Amino acid sequence: MLGQQLINGLMLGASYSLVAIGYTLIFGVLRLLHFAHGEVFMVGAFIGLHVVLWFAFANIYVAIAGAMAVTALVGWVIARFAVQPVDKGYPLAPLISTIGVTIVLQNLAINIFGGEQVAFPETIEQILFRIGPLTISSVQIFILAIALLSMAALWLFIDRTRMGRAIRATSESHETAALLGVDVNRVVVVTFVVASALAGIAGVLDGVKNSAITPHMGLEVAVKALVVMLLGGLGNVPGAMVGGILLGMVEILTASYLGTSVRDFFTFVILILLLLYRPTGLFGTRTVESG
Repeated sequence: MLGQQLINGLMLGASYSLVAIGYTLIFGVLRLLHFAHGEVFMVGAFIGLHVVLWFAFANIYVAIAGAMAVTALVGWVIARFAVQPVDKGYPLAPLISTIGVTIVLQNLAINIFGGEQVAFPETIEQILFRIGPLTISSVQIFILAIALLSMAALWLFIDRTRMGRAIRATSESHETAALLGVDVNRVVVVTFVVASALAGIAGVLDGVKNSAITPHMGLEVAVKALVVMLLGGLGNVPGAMVGGILLGMVEILTASYLGTSVRDFFTFVILILLLLYRPTGLFGTRTVESG
């Protein structure tokens, strides 16, 4: 029983990690809590759904690619028109701007797709694999594999590419990065694009996992991703990856042994304890100097 719940927690946690990494990337570069990130996740879910519904040739991989493309574009628009033009002399201004984007995206989704829950079509054949007492479905394997591949691809991008090195330099200090020849504005836009594309992937995976999506799904996931980011450490990408897995495990084990009604309660208990006793997170917070 415990092993089965750990597998379920791993799948849930991997989804949380994908969204939290986007939060973390943006915070690492701009020291900005991007509140609209959950709505970008929601947009990815709806784009994936409609790619499958509208195109006869589309499978789940085409849906993920479509969601990534559209959410990357949404991330570019947010960076160019809702974040960069805002006067950084007012610390709360960018934050309020992203809250405004949250309201705009949610209302657009409600007007375009309707305000009710929508079924996500079955895009993966449900096959059950039994390993001793454990049962693993093909859907679980798919979600976990895509999430881990996405995180590995991000890790390679950050660690091995020129733009990845520029992102790391900018996260340390905008001023120093600019003196070294880094185009800081371009780095900010690329960070939003990459983070939003990851949120798009997570949105489709959530639709596959729950077989349903709603225009209101972004808020809950955004809050959970914020807890994950605090758990792993603000601006700490590896910490966000591990933090998502840990939170997923805690939620599933809590729901299994104490009941689903207290699952969110324990999530916020973790948040409060972190803020009180470990505000830098389990793996430490990266500091950012704006220049």
